[in-house]
Amino acid sequence: MLVIRPLQDTDLDDLYAMAQKAGKGLTTLPADRDLLQRKINLARETFNQRCAPEAGLYLFALEDTVTKKAVGISGIQARVGLDEVFYNYRLSVTVNASKELGVHVRTPTLHLSNDMTDTSEICSLLLSDEYQGGGNGLLLSRCRFMYLDEFHKHFSEKVFAEMRGVSDEQGLSPLWDALGSKFFDMEFTEADMLSGLGNKAFIAELMPKYPIYLPMLPDSARAVIGRVHGNTAPALKMLQAEGFNFNGMVDIFDGGPVVEAFVNTIRTVRDSRNRHAMVTRNAVNLDVPAAERVMVSNRSFRNFRVTTVPASCVGTDTISLSPAVAEALQIESGDPVRLAPLKDRGKWKAQRQR
Repeated sequence: MLVIRPLQDTDLDDLYAMAQKAGKGLTTLPADRDLLQRKINLARETFNQRCAPEAGLYLFALEDTVTKKAVGISGIQARVGLDEVFYNYRLSVTVNASKELGVHVRTPTLHLSNDMTDTSEICSLLLSDEYQGGGNGLLLSRCRFMYLDEFHKHFSEKVFAEMRGVSDEQGLSPLWDALGSKFFDMEFTEADMLSGLGNKAFIAELMPKYPIYLPMLPDSARAVIGRVHGNTAPALKMLQAEGFNFNGMVDIFDGGPVVEAFVNTIRTVRDSRNRHAMVTRNAVNLDVPAAERVMVSNRSFRNFRVTTVPASCVGTDTISLSPAVAEALQIESGDPVRLAPLKDRGKWKAQRQR
């Protein structure tokens, strides 16, 4: 069984191994044990409500209950830009016109921006290769929206995600080579690592504050602005299915797009329903396709748990759960739970109408 739960100290080795395999470009999870331990510590303080809500970092692990290993991670940053300035480039248009000369020129431009300050960010999505498919990535990503909805007072009304931009197999970024490298004597991979270690604001503050006119950049750099890395395309598609859209902002290093949505418009939030758990001894076949499963969360702030069960378990007021599933969710009969479709919205609607 796969279960979402808060990240724990015992997950450090598993998290480090996943970060190593992820390669270059996953800025929020570099393969640095000290940094990963600090993130785990902050997540623990967050779930135990020992830090300011706006400073919280909510990190969730996907655990294989058979092997007791963390095989995936995803997270929510409660607010960005409060301790250090948070930078993006905003894609815009600069217009130059002269009636006398009959000239009207529109030039695509990048403007340094802090527009995402004080907004919640979904981040740090990573799933082990051997667990790809079968709806596991959907569970890992969409569990965050159930948490956002359940504890919305701790987050902003709008959430965003910075998507990984284009880089080659050697970790070289066309945008960085054309722009960032002109102001820093370092490779993109080094700048990206420094960003992951918490030095992004320092680097950004040395970037030019003036508008960047895109026609002055080479074709290779212009072509990747607003595009995602091939490995990130599935994650982007998943977010788009939830209602996230490109907001005109891009990452200052690799030009990856920023997508955003209001929490109350996210598909998982709109389609979620409340039920009460009914623990039953009746055998339930949990091995059903992703399209026939629903997510079930225990609605706990500190010990948040989510797993999936067949949609056939859902009743009008209750959901039937096996003792093993109830134990994994840390609930008993009569406890309130939240449900949301894992994948197929049509089947979920049909189930609700029965």
